[in-house]
Amino acid sequence: MTLEAVLLVAAALFCVGLYGALSQQVVVMVMMGLELMLNGVILAAGAFWWFLAPAPDGQVLLLIVIAAMTVEMAMGFAVATLLHRSRGSDMTDSATDLSG
Repeated sequence: MTLEAVLLVAAALFCVGLYGALSQQVVVMVMMGLELMLNGVILAAGAFWWFLAPAPDGQVLLLIVIAAMTVEMAMGFAVATLLHRSRGSDMTDSATDLSG
């Protein structure tokens, strides 16, 4: 697999995630779109590190970023669940008055 092919897949992931994040009104679907966008960026960064300098330093950094992203998405899903439980709706319009 070449660098161009991997970057094409990463760009496709990012574009699908961007469309999903901008076109949906349900909080969970917006978060899924953001997750796809982040995965596209991580795939592109990993491809650059693998093809330009195949040292394990870049892959270790990507694993740390993936772990931090997993914790962030788990917290986001927890907020979406609490929003749904308290208001009975999980639309982004009902979350505009959240603060903190």
